[in-house]
Amino acid sequence: MKIERSAIPDVLVIEPTRFEDPRGFFSEVWSHRSLAAHGIETPFVQDNHSLSREAGVVRGLHFQRPPWAQGKLVRVVRGAILDIAVDLREGSATFGRHVAMELSAANWRQLWVPRGFAHGFATLEPDTEVLYKVDAYYDRDADAGILWNDPALGIDWPAADPILSAKDRTAPRLAEIDPPFPAGSW
Repeated sequence: MKIERSAIPDVLVIEPTRFEDPRGFFSEVWSHRSLAAHGIETPFVQDNHSLSREAGVVRGLHFQRPPWAQGKLVRVVRGAILDIAVDLREGSATFGRHVAMELSAANWRQLWVPRGFAHGFATLEPDTEVLYKVDAYYDRDADAGILWNDPALGIDWPAADPILSAKDRTAPRLAEIDPPFPAGSW
């Protein structure tokens, strides 16, 4: 398993090894020992699975406020996405900046999105399936988001007119919310 730091060092790019032969392949896609060697020793409590039927679906940018903040290990098992992690940690040197990474069934990459980040993605292919492990349970009262196309974030989304939920279409801009992860809380 190859693990590298992204442009925002707390966001990790993970490339599990695939062992292929004429039958198919085998891959260890998660290893507590491998992640712990890179400072990620979180217990995962829930696996989530989403299917987006169309290319051009945008889901996000979502996060949960403390104490229900979630770290996420994201991977694609069918199709492809542009995965986005936005740093919302007040006082961080990278506050308001983002990492964008293509994850696909073909490239087999995963992204570790730590607590303190908003997360979202845009589908690049139809019938895309995304799996992600989280380290805290979903809590409706802690659920929050920021506007997917907030100009202050500078995200270069692949679709100019994406398919969005009503919630994502009307989310506030980053400047319109109180810092969800105040300095000293992360």
